[in-house]
Amino acid sequence: MDSKLISILNPMFEKRKLLMKTAYETAKKELKTDTSSDTAILGFLSQKLEDQFGSSKDERTFVRYYKRLVKENQDYNIDDITLDQLSKYLGYKNFEDFSENYKIEKEDGETKIEMKIGNDEDSLSEKLSKIIINITNTPVFNVPQLAKNGIGIGAMVMILIMGFAYGGELSQKNECMYWDGDEYKKTSCNDKNPKHQLLPIDTVKLKYFKKITRPDTLTVENGFGNSWYTKYDNTVEFFTMDGINPDNGKSLTNASKHMITKYAGANAELETE
Repeated sequence: MDSKLISILNPMFEKRKLLMKTAYETAKKELKTDTSSDTAILGFLSQKLEDQFGSSKDERTFVRYYKRLVKENQDYNIDDITLDQLSKYLGYKNFEDFSENYKIEKEDGETKIEMKIGNDEDSLSEKLSKIIINITNTPVFNVPQLAKNGIGIGAMVMILIMGFAYGGELSQKNECMYWDGDEYKKTSCNDKNPKHQLLPIDTVKLKYFKKITRPDTLTVENGFGNSWYTKYDNTVEFFTMDGINPDNGKSLTNASKHMITKYAGANAELETE
């Protein structure tokens, strides 16, 4: 049996592989270079997790994870703590949240297709039942319904192979995004607006990376561990996800209780010293 088809029968392998691949690509984009080696990118990822959580697997371990899971397409175990750290780095609560809510999206004009695989380790048929296909302006179908309408398991396996197993993502041809000052907006890569600095689309940042435009509502209770900031040119700005401040190119830092207390909430209008 083909190794890629075998991988479909192991949902945990696919989830670990997709998580590792997405974390790698996110770290690569944060480095803002196309020339860095895998070792440099994964070393950067290790350091990001160390900075965010106070502990992390070392560079060599992440190189081993990436090589085995992504490049060699073979299963490899990752401990639960690291799975949760990688998921939080991508903006999710934990690995269960990533597994349950990560979506593979394809949009073309008026049509939008989403494929979502839930957090289960059941049979192939059960896994297929977790895939939801939504088409804008048409009824919503799910795989079991399609099966009842005459689409067999073989065809549905091909959907998985084409849309998920081969790299964990659908083609996103002609899809870009730009920063509008508060969040990323999706647009065509043919967008000619000179005010839009187009970037390759990143579905994680598109959904989760936003500027906190009302820092007066930020408190230690709701912001500690869930917000990041830059302090630049006498201004503190808070964001909902780690990364780079698109307005000034500065790396974000996890917001400490001190920063939230001093520059958010009732003190949100104060300038830095």
